[in-house]
Amino acid sequence: MKSYEGETFASSIMATLFTSESVSAGHPDKVCDAISDAIVDACLSIDPMSRVAVETMVKGKSDKAIIILAGEVSLSGKPPNYEKIARDTAAKIGYTSHEIGMDATSQELCDVQVHITTQSPNISQGVDGDSDDDVGAGDQGMMFGYACNETEFEDELSGRYFPLPAALAQRICRRLDMIVQNNEIPWIRPDGKSQVTVEYDDSGNPSHVHTVVVAAQHDSKLKDRFDGSEESEHRFVTDEIRKHVVEHAIPSHWLRNGYRLVVNGTGRFADPGGPYSDAGITGRKIIVDTYGGMGRHGGGAFSGKDPTKVDRSAAYYSRWAAKHIVASGLATRCEIQVAYVIGVSQPVSLHVNSFGTGSVSDKELEQKINTVFDFRPSAIVRDLKLNEPRYSITSSGGHFGRPYDSEGHFEWERLDENRINALKSN
Repeated sequence: MKSYEGETFASSIMATLFTSESVSAGHPDKVCDAISDAIVDACLSIDPMSRVAVETMVKGKSDKAIIILAGEVSLSGKPPNYEKIARDTAAKIGYTSHEIGMDATSQELCDVQVHITTQSPNISQGVDGDSDDDVGAGDQGMMFGYACNETEFEDELSGRYFPLPAALAQRICRRLDMIVQNNEIPWIRPDGKSQVTVEYDDSGNPSHVHTVVVAAQHDSKLKDRFDGSEESEHRFVTDEIRKHVVEHAIPSHWLRNGYRLVVNGTGRFADPGGPYSDAGITGRKIIVDTYGGMGRHGGGAFSGKDPTKVDRSAAYYSRWAAKHIVASGLATRCEIQVAYVIGVSQPVSLHVNSFGTGSVSDKELEQKINTVFDFRPSAIVRDLKLNEPRYSITSSGGHFGRPYDSEGHFEWERLDENRINALKSN
């Protein structure tokens, strides 16, 4: 049986553990999400009222890679160059070499197929209107928003109100992305994954990180530094990932009890990887995109969709409302479910669950939320400024639990003191 450094079985038999994963920007599914969201941003830059629903598929092969774009776009103005967007986005992520999995810059080594039509008139008649009551949801379905106080036990992550395992897994992958973008470690490639297991105490509060798993694609020639020894290569990769990724990304507070680290569990993750080793499709990482499995998900993907699609916009708004509930001190955990009928503005239902942590009943929380937040689709778009082209940054690293910035990214993570005060007083 293979074992790993820091492995401790006996002490953890009775422990309460929870695990979340994340993937890097170069994971094939995330490449697809990035291309689809880059198309959304390009369309919204031309026409803020654009209607976009675009899916992407990528696959690398021995002779060449292929990128397929399919979906619906309606806008006022000349459509963007979809092929160029796809190539530029994949190249920016790092796929500029056929040897590592895909060369998106090469016409000979990468084909791009475009199959994009206009939005169905039966859909558009339900989402176009002159008032908040006229503008209906772009589809039926249910969406969830979630928040908790697990990141509020130490300063570095405070203000996120997010499940700790998911927050840490996301930080590891964002660190891998940063290393690739800045070429800090030249042998690390764009494709990667992380997984973080957190141990919880008897009160249900996070205690410390128990296990970290990282998969990082690397240069196939790396073992040549070690006379061809894959074992020596693996020890080196593990040490570098520990120092430059894991202990850089995870605050020391959560590592104080020691942790088990597993890097490239099969021993190697060498070129070619990325789209060559695994086909990618838009919307296949919805748990990675949300709460790492700790909060529920309605099933609809985010990337490639304009904000009339409530799969995306209502999930953002539900997160915003849940975060305000926890930040106001009304609960330490809050999950909100909202559901819609296509073409109808008012939600068909709104459900709140504080898991017994609320200072008032869940019914009272629901009443407060309905008083302070407007879940009609056009109000959601207005409150969160969702017609602005700021979606590309969300395509990797998680859609939630990330800091709102001065440029308006992650508007649904911004805390509004007026709404917090209104929740407390209503």
